[in-house]
Amino acid sequence: MSSTTSTTSTAAAPAFRVHHISLSVADLDVQERWYRTALGLDQVEERLELPEAGVRTAILSNGAGLRVEFTERAGSTPIDTPDPFAATARQTFTHLALHVADLDAAFARLTTECAAPAVVKPGPGATAGVRYAYVHDPEGNLIELIQPATH
Repeated sequence: MSSTTSTTSTAAAPAFRVHHISLSVADLDVQERWYRTALGLDQVEERLELPEAGVRTAILSNGAGLRVEFTERAGSTPIDTPDPFAATARQTFTHLALHVADLDAAFARLTTECAAPAVVKPGPGATAGVRYAYVHDPEGNLIELIQPATH
């Protein structure tokens, strides 16, 4: 037995699932338009404006469980994330990872129709059969596209 202290609980562990991710953005309107087009986030779940704090927010969803909250705050400053490895130089969330059925089609659509800059082109992942790619949104936030292995 380990020398670390453990606690035993008779209650079931709570079931957690992601509700939404949040991005601090420079231009709420630009980001909102891009994510609507690029990721199909066409449902507005919430809007909030706090003029005294210089803050505007919007939570958009696609109706299938993907929710992104965008917060525009006057005077915010960007974090440079040129690639996935550089992003890990800061201790924070580093990217949004999205499951896709067809990596090549999703990557092509985002980089052509939606003008997303390519960061890492589609290639094999660390797990056998998994493929991945990275793009940037209009403000340089990293988005990972993951195509799971087919069995």
